[in-house]
Amino acid sequence: MSVERDVMEYDVLVVGAGPSGLSAACRLKQAAAAAGKEISVCLVEKGSEVGAHILSGAVFEPRALEELFPNWKELGAPLNTPVARDEVYFLTGPEKGIKTPGMFVPRTMHNEGNYIISLGNLCRWLAQQAEGLGVEIYPGFAAQEVIVDEGNVVRGVQIGDMGVDRAGHHKEGVYTPGIELRAKYTLFAEGCRGHLGKRLIKRYRLDENSDAQHYGIGLKELWTIDPAKHEPGLVIHGAGWPLNSANPGGFFLYHLENHQVYAGLIVDLSYSNPYLSPFDEFQRIKHHPVMKKYLEGGKRVSYGARAICKGGFNSLPKMVFPGGALIGCDLGTLNFSKIKGSHTAMKSGMLAADAAAAALLAGGEGGDELAAYPESFKASWLYDELYRDRNFGPAMHKLGVLFGSAFNYVDQNWFRGKGPVTLHDNTPDYATLKPAAQSRKIEYPKPDGVISFDKLSSVFLSSTNHEEDQPVHLLLADPAVPIGKNLPLYDEPAQRYCPAGVYEVVSEGAAPRFQINAQNCVHCKTCDIKDPAQNITWVAPEGSGGPNYANM
Repeated sequence: MSVERDVMEYDVLVVGAGPSGLSAACRLKQAAAAAGKEISVCLVEKGSEVGAHILSGAVFEPRALEELFPNWKELGAPLNTPVARDEVYFLTGPEKGIKTPGMFVPRTMHNEGNYIISLGNLCRWLAQQAEGLGVEIYPGFAAQEVIVDEGNVVRGVQIGDMGVDRAGHHKEGVYTPGIELRAKYTLFAEGCRGHLGKRLIKRYRLDENSDAQHYGIGLKELWTIDPAKHEPGLVIHGAGWPLNSANPGGFFLYHLENHQVYAGLIVDLSYSNPYLSPFDEFQRIKHHPVMKKYLEGGKRVSYGARAICKGGFNSLPKMVFPGGALIGCDLGTLNFSKIKGSHTAMKSGMLAADAAAAALLAGGEGGDELAAYPESFKASWLYDELYRDRNFGPAMHKLGVLFGSAFNYVDQNWFRGKGPVTLHDNTPDYATLKPAAQSRKIEYPKPDGVISFDKLSSVFLSSTNHEEDQPVHLLLADPAVPIGKNLPLYDEPAQRYCPAGVYEVVSEGAAPRFQINAQNCVHCKTCDIKDPAQNITWVAPEGSGGPNYANM
């Protein structure tokens, strides 16, 4: 049965209120004002509010912000803690580590001039600026489908229906059909592994000339610590134990304001051991003296997890298609050598906005490919930065942590990223797992409830919530795969790579059963990326569902 839907039309539609989407929206309105004309801009966000789903380290490089709002200090942007100094460690065991002298640290890991921030709070501030410029922002509305016309042109998105029960039936008295938001140009800014961006890449074969995209999962906690241990502006990074070259990753600890620190771990999703649990690796690394000395006596305030794109320059797909463009982490602009993606996301959004604004102000009616966007990208500092750091990820994958780090030190500090060698890694992350029979089981220590914690108490701190009686948003192409294929071959890794306890193998007599606890999902997208059978697809649940991060 067809459903009659309301339609709203705009010049530009932006999907996602992260740094790229908000920067694009602001830039569009700035360009229109400078020309003395009007460009209607709508921005939709699946989170309950702007910032609710934003999770990042975050050490922030203000370069793009200074271009977008040169007077950001006067406008009150929440950049409150400048980086004071860096420390970099290589951990050799559960109690020991080596502090790396600054002269041997790749230049991309030096953070002079940067700020320790809450990216969620910066996005909330950007939303205020956008609304002040005339952007219409609608949080709590999840874009569910791309509207494509008979000419294969993107014309906007359809918002997901509200009030649908688990079986797909309309709930009496509460069902509301999702509206259609149509636009001359649609910019997709969903963040890493956006479910619509993923479809667009496949539909328009945007990645046919790119290396495989690569990912990590970032786990993060906000702590309030003993004031005597707090050093505002201290940035700590490290690698080594408990991870290794076959299962790589690195930790961070950032001292922001108000006696608080961000503690986190990034695990590269190219890891090979199916018994590895990124969540449990994070919990045990906090017991290492480098981190524990700060956290001991403190209190954990919040928790979250999110996948990050780390393929960089070599993995960038084509940016444009008829009627729209990918921006930010939907495109994959994060610079993993810096562990930073906010300034690059903002710049990509600004470049796409400039191209759309120029076309519209010249009288264009949309529907075409914004060729000016990739052209301006190639002439920008964003292209130069990503090109210089193109070898970072492939070096770590191919050469391991020690030799990869040495290669990157030479590549960055001696050649400034312009060396004659370009490394490639075309093995997708889901294809790197070894069979369970060939892998070492990992016995993780039980959480002590003081420094380390379990998954469910952690999810509680993320304020995650979904309407329970709605369709499950984690789709299995073949329901038989988790037990029939993944369990015997990989001991079903979903029960370990998920940082929120969404997936369980439940024993019922002699027959195990695969259970999906969708209510717990923090929207990290790791399952969509790492499942070795590529059997799980993440789609957006009802709008407003998911985590509600504060100060993250």
